[in-house]
Amino acid sequence: MTTQIEIFQSLLDHTQLPDSDGTFVKNFQEHPQSILLTESIWQILETIHLDKQFCIGQDSGIYWRITEPPEKGAEAPDWFYVPDVPPTLNGIPRRSYVMWQEIVSPLIVLEFVSGTGVEERDPTPYKGKFWVYEKAIRVPFYGIYEVKKASVEMYALLEGQYQLMEPNERGHYPIPPLGVEIGIWQGEYQNQNFPWLRWWNEQGNLLLTGDERAKQERQRADRLAAKLKEMGINPDEV
Repeated sequence: MTTQIEIFQSLLDHTQLPDSDGTFVKNFQEHPQSILLTESIWQILETIHLDKQFCIGQDSGIYWRITEPPEKGAEAPDWFYVPDVPPTLNGIPRRSYVMWQEIVSPLIVLEFVSGTGVEERDPTPYKGKFWVYEKAIRVPFYGIYEVKKASVEMYALLEGQYQLMEPNERGHYPIPPLGVEIGIWQGEYQNQNFPWLRWWNEQGNLLLTGDERAKQERQRADRLAAKLKEMGINPDEV
């Protein structure tokens, strides 16, 4: 007699399911936004996961039910993070995240609005993104980022329902399992000045990218060199 576990093990996995639905990225800001989120939180995630067991998806499919065609049973968030799972499966890079082959749900899912935001807030059972993340995948934190409005709307899953989160005194939304906050930062990244979605630590310090950290170090060195010169000391001889 075939068990339920055997049935699930025989279902399609990430190597057999489509990894694209053929749609375009909506604008030139979305890709840098995903990179910015990933790069700036990477050190935090490596500190949390010393065993390196976590993965991040960017425009990658999360398959939550079996349909025909298969991609109708998937959502592809602009950015999501899953804790305590291997970044690859049997040495193969993940093509998608297949819920019936996994145990852990994503901790946080972020959608970048390029239209009116209706899709991202759609509560229609089995079809709407909001319903799928809340009821099917059960993502603890769901964010809807609108660059045109310079805003992010964050929801927390409480007793099976999404509750709209209130920002803290800094205008950020705490994500306690990660020890970080998420909010809007106005500035330039990759030659584009926008209200970007970014991370801060619990003390309210912006989490920097590698380039930002390097720039900060250069500025610190320049200030030190200037101070030494004021004191009549050649910084090149120190």
